[in-house]
Amino acid sequence: MERIVNIHIEKLPEGFYLATSDTIQGLVAQGRTISETIEIAHDVAKKLLEA
Repeated sequence: MERIVNIHIEKLPEGFYLATSDTIQGLVAQGRTISETIEIAHDVAKKLLEA
C-alpha cells in the first residue's frame, strides 16, 4: 500500500540536508543531496510504518 507523506527538507550549515515529517513521528533522515535525503527518508518511513 502506498501512502503520501509530507516531509520537510532543510539545508544544514554543514552542507547536508535534513528531512523530518509531522505525519510520521520519529522520521529523521540526513543526506548529501536532496535526492539522497528523500531516498533515505522513504526507507526510514517504510520501516517506521512496518513497526
